[in-house]
Amino acid sequence: MTFNKKNTVLDNASRRDFIIKGTLAGGLIIGIGAVPELALAQSTVFHDHNSPTKYGEAEVNAWVSIAPDETVFIRIARSEMGQGTRTGLAQLVTEELECNWKNVKTQSATPGHSLARKRVWGEHGTGGSRGIRISEDYVRRGAAAARIMLLEAAAKQWSVPVGELKVDKGVITHVPTGRKTTYGQVAELASTLNPPDPKSITLRNPRDWKVAGQPYARIDTANKVNGTKVYGIDLQLPGMLCASVKSCPVFGGKLVSYDEAKIKSMRGVKGVVKINDSTLAVVADTWWHANAALNAMPIVWDEGKGTGTSQAGIDKMLRDGLNEEGDFWQRKVGDAPKVINGSAKKVEAVYYTPFQAHVTMEPMNATVQIKGDRAIAWVPTQNGEGSHAALSEATGIPIGNCEVFKLDSGCGLGRRGSTQDFTSYAAKVAQKYPGIPVKVVWSREEDLTHDFYHPIAMAKMTAGLDAAGNCTGMHIKVAGQSINATLAPQNIKNGKDERQLQGLYENGPDAQLGYTFPTLLTEYVMKNTHVPVGPWRGVNTNQNGIFMECFMDECAKAAGKDPVQFRRALMQSHPKHLGVLNAAAKKADWDKPLPAGTYRGVAQFMGYASYSACVAEVTVKNNVVKVTRLVFALDCGHVVNPYLTREQIEGSVVMALGAIFNSEITVENGRIKQQNLDTYPLLKLAATPKVETVLVPTYDFWGGVGEPTICVVGPAVANAISAAIGRPVRNFPLSKEGLSLA
Repeated sequence: MTFNKKNTVLDNASRRDFIIKGTLAGGLIIGIGAVPELALAQSTVFHDHNSPTKYGEAEVNAWVSIAPDETVFIRIARSEMGQGTRTGLAQLVTEELECNWKNVKTQSATPGHSLARKRVWGEHGTGGSRGIRISEDYVRRGAAAARIMLLEAAAKQWSVPVGELKVDKGVITHVPTGRKTTYGQVAELASTLNPPDPKSITLRNPRDWKVAGQPYARIDTANKVNGTKVYGIDLQLPGMLCASVKSCPVFGGKLVSYDEAKIKSMRGVKGVVKINDSTLAVVADTWWHANAALNAMPIVWDEGKGTGTSQAGIDKMLRDGLNEEGDFWQRKVGDAPKVINGSAKKVEAVYYTPFQAHVTMEPMNATVQIKGDRAIAWVPTQNGEGSHAALSEATGIPIGNCEVFKLDSGCGLGRRGSTQDFTSYAAKVAQKYPGIPVKVVWSREEDLTHDFYHPIAMAKMTAGLDAAGNCTGMHIKVAGQSINATLAPQNIKNGKDERQLQGLYENGPDAQLGYTFPTLLTEYVMKNTHVPVGPWRGVNTNQNGIFMECFMDECAKAAGKDPVQFRRALMQSHPKHLGVLNAAAKKADWDKPLPAGTYRGVAQFMGYASYSACVAEVTVKNNVVKVTRLVFALDCGHVVNPYLTREQIEGSVVMALGAIFNSEITVENGRIKQQNLDTYPLLKLAATPKVETVLVPTYDFWGGVGEPTICVVGPAVANAISAAIGRPVRNFPLSKEGLSLA
């Protein structure tokens, strides 16, 4: 591992080394972001949130402002939740701006600022691995436009043609005379010039990048490891009150009554707020006092129709769905069932994946203050504009009179995006205490039992093989709960929800199936419950990757063929899928023998416009699995920061392994059975395997990074386990198969 102080580049850095050296090295750039003072909430001037003083910088355009001391402020609209989007976007802007990376700081563009400026920063949502790939073009063009304006300002100042100028790291040189000036010296003049048409700008070829594409250290790490970082749950404001919330333990149930008198005299209690028909909050001087009173208060619930629901009943509903006949098809190529039934060999398997919770490190929370006809919120959110809209809707205050300050969140994973209940709840409580900021924090129990869970699903996979072991047809039938039915019913067309077959599409830009089968039928049977579901890192590629890739290994075994060779035969018209499969197999020495007792598994899949593959190595002893090595290959088109890309893959390993071995949400008497981390265990550090990554950028598209690889971890590990124990594993988490993780 090397740490380059000069430009803060990390090469092959371990996380531990990076944390230690990153906080000691003088070259580490500290990112800006957490808490503005209340007085600044309506200001259109950007500030360092931790030190709310004006820098006197000149705004060149919406993306760039520059101070006389050469500090370059880059504005980021996307949310930061540990994935590195802030650093990656800052690198892209720096690349086109040609400023000095050492002088770069970032500022958070608020949705209120954006609305006032006709949404100049575009959407603020950060999910679906879109943080960079959806905004890269306009932020790069904005930066290039700023560079052109700065050069024009220097040319105007010197009365010379702009073509005689060059710039390097923010220093402008007049080539014929050698005169020099800096961005900081011409920024104010540049801010008065007319910007060029962004569409007319030719952007740098990614193959020629100097700042983007490099493994630069994150610009938002130091305050996380020295304890000064302010997350939503840390926020302290003058006169602030705190609240804890509780909803009916059965989804769909309602509040009947509560006895506020029983807790009125408890220490610190200020009152009780009925948020809606099924949710209460207790407000107090501290959250601990609020939560203790809430738990002590007698509450009577009408648990509703959902109270009779059991996990066994839900599972039966899914199994029955796999046997239903109807118009469920998504793709048809020939008559796959007929061809399969007429083949020399028929392979069939049923797979199961459970509900899963997000369990973000930081539970749901938000802080809101209502002052007259204005509302201000401080929210760890994945969707600033969503929080902005929720604040306005919950309070009835016009959106132009609302503002949301996005706090870096302690994990998002999809929970803090399209679902904004945490913002709405805080807004409703704050309305009862005008002029006072109120911080609403969910307990871990409330957070775990009132999530929007990863949808439960079963799949019946059927394939035909000819006498030579070649696949003749594939039939994929998935029964499960629909996210759109919970969050976006308008996207369900004719009773069909294509979203649930993510990763099995033919031409979808984000998640195409990587195989060409002679005949193919894919179907989705919608089976919804009273339990709400939503996006969970990787969303539907997670279960569909397991269904497809575990079954491909079963087919390869039935055909008597090597799993990689069996896949390759069906991937010739899918070069990018094949490319990552080959890269992972090569890096993992697939064709070389392993030590006795060690077994391999492989998987490949596409999600979020990126192609990924994984080879897993495991040992199994007395049904205890040790995952010793994971080798990944990823093609995301352009790699903005290889260090952060590898970091995201490592994070997906931790989340995926915990999910496939340990984590399961189940329903008992209509309630979520798992209340806390003692019954919903996460992966332990000791169980984390060695992770190796091969990046194979093709420089011809923009793919995501945060989510694509999570979907290949499960099937690769499951396939390796199957090779070790001599039977397929089809039920997840793998504790259902009698397996545990060492």
